[in-house]
This record gives sequence, structure tokens and C-alpha cells, in this order.
Amino acid sequence: MNATPAALTRAPARDAQFWDRIARQYAKDPVADPEGYARSVRRCQALLGPTARVLELGCGTGTTALQLAPQVAAYIGSDLSAEMISIAEEKRAAAGVSALRFVVADAAARMPEDDRYDAVLAMNLLHLVPDLPGTLAQVHARLAPGGLFVSKTACLSDMNPLIRLLLPLMRWVGKAPASVRCFTAGELEAALRAADFEVVAVERHASKGRDARPFIVARKPGPAAR
Repeated sequence: MNATPAALTRAPARDAQFWDRIARQYAKDPVADPEGYARSVRRCQALLGPTARVLELGCGTGTTALQLAPQVAAYIGSDLSAEMISIAEEKRAAAGVSALRFVVADAAARMPEDDRYDAVLAMNLLHLVPDLPGTLAQVHARLAPGGLFVSKTACLSDMNPLIRLLLPLMRWVGKAPASVRCFTAGELEAALRAADFEVVAVERHASKGRDARPFIVARKPGPAAR
């Protein structure tokens, strides 16, 4: 699961180039499991209150942010792809959601603000970061005591074993980004606990088939803000 220091340095720029290149097509592609996605959105809505300050990492073209932002006090969607954020801004302008702001930022890097958030979201992201421990450490630092980290992650080692073998070829032909991590759901939960999170819930939201994308709710220790 660990990458070399040199790979960690190169990966964000290469990943940004990959997502910039496919952003417009990505925005057009339909959600693979609309019912499962809707379940995840409803669960997030149930977890977020009207006074919540929310940061979403890897927000892509802002689809989830646009659904969640109207019910919270402040929502920042971040992504390392400038092209993804450009599309998200187009959608935000059309929707007129005032509590929502988008920024270009790497998930493992510090945000420009020193704010602490009541919730950090990472939907379909953690298997795509080059430095999982570093990313989890940044999430922990950004959360207020008692804050929630909500993630939905493809655990590739729980899927078809051929995926691990095919990844180098997929990268070579430009069908996968530089950073793709293979781990099980159990290994992801262990990584969250090692980062000083309490795992509150592990749920499966897929509408059909075997679900290798667990929806995990984790909490930073400490009293929640009132």
C-alpha cells in the first residue's frame, strides 16, 4: 500500500493531467448505480445539519456538492483537477447555490484557510490518492473535535483479482491515473483507526451485486460542536 517518496512527488501532477484530460467526458457519463448513489446522498444528508461546515475532497464536477450544499451553512468542494473544478463552477453558477464554493487543491495538501470543518467528505477518492496515511492525517487535522469523516471507496482488493494485474496496462494506455491503490475494506478501516479515527458505521449502498465500495462514517475524537 505504500508508495515511494519519488512517486508521491510525481503523482499529483500526473493525476491532475489525467483527470483534466477526461473531465468533459466524465461529466457526460451517467452514474453507474443511480439507486446506490442516491442512498449515499441521502445518508450524507442525514449526517449533516444546517449549521455544518463541510469540506469535500475529490469533488469532481460537483454533482454531490450541489445536492448537499443547500442544506448546510458552508460547503467547499475541492479537486486537484482544474478542469473538473471549471465544470463544477459552471454547474454552480447555473444552480445558484450560495453556500457552495469550489477550489483546486490536492487532497493531501493543506487548504488555504485554517478553518476546522464539522464534516469532511471523500466520495470515490481514497483508492486514488498516492499517500493514504498522509491524506488521512490532513483530514484529521482539518476536522473539528467530534467532526465526521465520510467516505465511499472502491476497495479494489475485494474485487476481481485481475484488476491488480491490469492496472499497469491501463495506466500505459491512458485509462487509469498514476495513483490507484489496492486494499481491502478491512485494511481501509485499519488505516482509519491508525489515523486516530473512530469507525462509527460501515454500510453497503449498492442496489445490486457484490458491493466493494463501503460507505464509512468515522469520527475524530472529542466533543462535537454545538
